[in-house]
Amino acid sequence: ALSRERAEELIAAWEGRISVAAVNGPTSVVVSGDADALDELVEQAGGQEVRVRRVEVDYASHSAHVERIRDELLEVLAPVVPREPGVPFFSTVTGEWIESAQTDGAYWYTNLRQTVQLEPAVRALVASGHGAFLEMSPHPVLTVPVGETVEAAGVEAVVTGTLRRGQGGLARFYTSLGEAWTRGVAVDWAQAFADQRPQRVELPTYAFQRQRFWLELPKASAAADPVDEAFWKSVEDGDLEGFARTLG
Repeated sequence: ALSRERAEELIAAWEGRISVAAVNGPTSVVVSGDADALDELVEQAGGQEVRVRRVEVDYASHSAHVERIRDELLEVLAPVVPREPGVPFFSTVTGEWIESAQTDGAYWYTNLRQTVQLEPAVRALVASGHGAFLEMSPHPVLTVPVGETVEAAGVEAVVTGTLRRGQGGLARFYTSLGEAWTRGVAVDWAQAFADQRPQRVELPTYAFQRQRFWLELPKASAAADPVDEAFWKSVEDGDLEGFARTLG
């Protein structure tokens, strides 16, 4: 858990053998590089009370390792013909909205080699008025850093996942849509249930405990005030002398 600046300071000693692979949030950074250098970094960071954990992958994307397969990647990606996206595309490579023509083989190589600029991308989207971020993945791993980025920007936005580990079906997806909807995100329910016939149901009843919590009032004194009683008796009897005496 550290900033990009702090991460760059830590990895500087390895002189290019470790790269900043992704900047996910203000305190969430991923580094990538030589396995032995990463082992040394993990040990050193632990001694400095920096929370760190290994990502179980057998490749070092977003590092100098990718440069070794540059020509092969460009050759494999050369036949790819970009299509116009159905959803506007904000790139974590360029930090701006991009058109389909820009997503050629060279773009995807750069995407794999360059640092993933997620935090700057989220900041830019927040600044342009976007208020909802849904992570499309088998399990949410970026909602926390995205939420931290939104909070650091001083705005309010919805940040949520879609599926969860062990819950990869439509039930979980619909639940996530419901969570987003209750927080103000517009959901096209007709499209979501296009192949089904959903019905609106009443809220379930609630089993009230039926416990009473009335305040207990102090019991009134049964004995009447003698002065007060004498006052009203003199009024009723028309006793002027008695009336005067009760008034003192």
